Amino acid sequence: MAIEWAGWGPQLLIAIDRDSKTPLRSQLEQQLRAAIRDGRLAAGERLPSSRALAAYLGLSRGLVQECYAQLQAEGYLTAHTGSATRVAPTTAATSPAISLRRTPKAPELIADFPVGVPDLRLAPRQDWAWAIAQVCRTAPNAAFDYGPPGGDPHLREVLAAYLRRVRAAEAYANQVLICTGVAQGLGLILRVLAEHGHDRVAFEDPGAVRTVRDAARSAGIDAVPVPVDEHGIDVDALARGDARVVVVTPAHQWPTGVVMAPSRRHALLAWARTHDGIVIEDDYDAEFRYDRDPVGALQGLAPDRVVSLGTVSKSLAPALRLGWAVVPGALADDVIAAKAIADRGTSGIDQLALATLIESGRYDRHLRRMRAVYARRREIVSSIVPGVTGLAAGFHAVAHLPAGSNETETIAAARERGVGIYGMSENRADGSPDPACLVLGFGNTSEQAIEAGLHAIADLLA
Repeated sequence: MAIEWAGWGPQLLIAIDRDSKTPLRSQLEQQLRAAIRDGRLAAGERLPSSRALAAYLGLSRGLVQECYAQLQAEGYLTAHTGSATRVAPTTAATSPAISLRRTPKAPELIADFPVGVPDLRLAPRQDWAWAIAQVCRTAPNAAFDYGPPGGDPHLREVLAAYLRRVRAAEAYANQVLICTGVAQGLGLILRVLAEHGHDRVAFEDPGAVRTVRDAARSAGIDAVPVPVDEHGIDVDALARGDARVVVVTPAHQWPTGVVMAPSRRHALLAWARTHDGIVIEDDYDAEFRYDRDPVGALQGLAPDRVVSLGTVSKSLAPALRLGWAVVPGALADDVIAAKAIADRGTSGIDQLALATLIESGRYDRHLRRMRAVYARRREIVSSIVPGVTGLAAGFHAVAHLPAGSNETETIAAARERGVGIYGMSENRADGSPDPACLVLGFGNTSEQAIEAGLHAIADLLA
């Protein structure tokens, strides 16, 4: 589709050399031909009027009209009475290297179960557009300048109050860093901790292996796995190692879905105090809990030992790229300084829009709606897949394959039936496919697709 410019047409770099022996009209013709041939002017694109282009280049209108007429005669341009001059459709630039082999089209799936993706169709577009409009109408001029690297002061206040109310966090505005998501927050924290002398970070296994390893590599430190059981991370195994930093997902362990038991929570915080350690809490899936009241954040129990990370990627949409870190006071200034070096701060207008969404109550309203949506999908999954676990919160479940099953072969067999499923092995530190399990995400999969997909592969899961 050709670009429709709202003004006189596209800005186009044309250099007229009045000292050249080449006539001005020839210069203009040559440069317009070249722009069309190399694709800078696309087929169907509207050119500026002869009057506008003449004024822009300091040429006579008659000269530009003659140039347009010549290019039209050569087939480069088209023009009709009452319509703009446009690039002719047959002059579109083609790639110099065209592959004659066609890439086979991926078969259409009747259902796909990707993990970690919320329902993108139900992203609150109207609420977000309303919040952006409110900010653009009411924000002071200073809001459109570079903001503080740690985040907009108003959003930091709003988030701190929200986290105290909803997550029982001990959060205050000067401890809150606004970032682009959990991955960036984790990377900044590890860089600062590396500067403070930490050379190793532990992480849950299975867990967010790639995310933690990438952040650790960027910080120049080692990442070591620690096993997870039905109560959460194995604190005894953690204590046997020499890492003094650990990344955990206590509210809904990724990907097993285990909720960290109270005894483990206390043991983990005791480890942190005894070993002068830091716990980095990814407050994963805390917004979506079904079988009991939400479990409060670890940070509220030991604010001097716990960094709490959060994001709107699951609650609103990943594309917004908004998250936060609640940082112990002793680290806050250094983490904010690291953020300033990384990117000078997250979009100020989007920050104010999020603050507006939370203060208006629309954020809570959206979460209530999505809890009901995901709860219905959760029930469908549990009714079809035998022995599924990890459904206490969030929008993914763990399916335990029958003894002797091969995870890779099961995934391939499901794909042949038009169903996309994903293995637990991707989340294990050693990539082991044993025991064979699947991680079924149902956040971005409709109820109809869930039923059709799971019934199509029911014999593979039983």
